[in-house]
Amino acid sequence: MGNLSTPKSVQKLQAALHAKAKAEAGYRFYALYDKISREDILAHAYAQCRANKGAAGVDGQDFADIEAYGVQRWLGELALALKRETYRPKPIRRVFIPKANGKLRPLGISTLRDRVCMTAALLVLEPIFEADLPPEQYAYRPGRNAQQAVVEVEALVFRGHSEVVDADLTDYFGSIPHAELLKSVARRIVDRRVLHLIKMWLECPVEESDDRGRTTRTTEARDKRRGIPQGSPISPLLANLYMRRFVLGWKMLGLERSLGSRIVTYADDLVILCRKGSAAEQWEPDEARASRPVLRARGGETPPRDSPRDPVPEGQGRRGLAATA
Repeated sequence: MGNLSTPKSVQKLQAALHAKAKAEAGYRFYALYDKISREDILAHAYAQCRANKGAAGVDGQDFADIEAYGVQRWLGELALALKRETYRPKPIRRVFIPKANGKLRPLGISTLRDRVCMTAALLVLEPIFEADLPPEQYAYRPGRNAQQAVVEVEALVFRGHSEVVDADLTDYFGSIPHAELLKSVARRIVDRRVLHLIKMWLECPVEESDDRGRTTRTTEARDKRRGIPQGSPISPLLANLYMRRFVLGWKMLGLERSLGSRIVTYADDLVILCRKGSAAEQWEPDEARASRPVLRARGGETPPRDSPRDPVPEGQGRRGLAATA
């Protein structure tokens, strides 16, 4: 939420938003849009994007271009577009990067202008939603990482939760339904202009270039009303908000209690750990039928890689989270 390089004025705003969200679980924020266009917020958003480097988007504009034009002038024009509500995001440039398994992962590259705007929104929204995320979620959160998730999994196994389901959700980012996601956002945010910003980012067209340099533009996210682009600054927060639905749903269905289970999640990797014997006794048929709607509601369709009936042998680790450390 903040660090030593974060301006004090930004830290003060973030601390106030987080404190309000933490103190009042049902509070809905209604005046946030003007904060996204604040000079200090946009300047810090630009500094973060500059530090992250990254390639140019569809307009070809890079940081050298902005600095030659004048950073303050460029940020001022972005602030004015936001205040006048004339800001519109440009299409996302899609590239594919290799994964460890030999497959390709799609990566969306927004323009620098859009990345700065998303980062500004993230600076304002993250402190609010961080107050709501359950401790089971470890990805994309301040002060949390994959190593901590692995340590938690190992500790739960040591404490007797030795029956493990290790699942990897297929195309998690690409399958998140917009309507349900926006409901999760609107549970806290009622500022219509902020919601409109997020909706525009979700519905951005995607451009791809083939080996011959020919460009095609698709509107799959808008047409299917699902999917968030991997690679945009706001996407990790949105992915966490939707994963929260699964964690809470699991508890509300009573599966944590009936299976003696604990959950650890990291991005699209999900580990369910049950006490020895409890999963074998109760998983079929009732709990299996009950758990499927929860997973389906989240948009994931990948079955667990490991059977809940197979306990973890002593001294052995698991794939998934254990392999990401």
